Amino acid sequence: MILLHNPRCSKSRQALAILEERGCDFQTRLYLEEPLSKSELQEILGFLGMEPSALVRKGEQAYKDGNLKLCTEEEILDAMLTEPKLIERPIFVVGGKAVVGRPPENVLELIA
Repeated sequence: MILLHNPRCSKSRQALAILEERGCDFQTRLYLEEPLSKSELQEILGFLGMEPSALVRKGEQAYKDGNLKLCTEEEILDAMLTEPKLIERPIFVVGGKAVVGRPPENVLELIA
């Protein structure tokens, strides 16, 4: 079990608290400090059943500056690797499944 976490994000902090309250044995990965590889991000997208455009944070300045609205899925994926803050958060990964913790209670889907 891994929580892709950004401590500056309130939803991410809430998801972390939910997992800790439940006594889950999980690892936290600060993905802004330890960025995902392309294969890791592709694998997580597969677990989520999402395209990069569904996981990108459209409100980020990097999204607007990169004009990602007009980009291909591959270009969005590459932008997410270059600017990890573009990746929606938090993401909780358990085995071959993953959920986006928005709302944070979504993490409960994988620990029931």
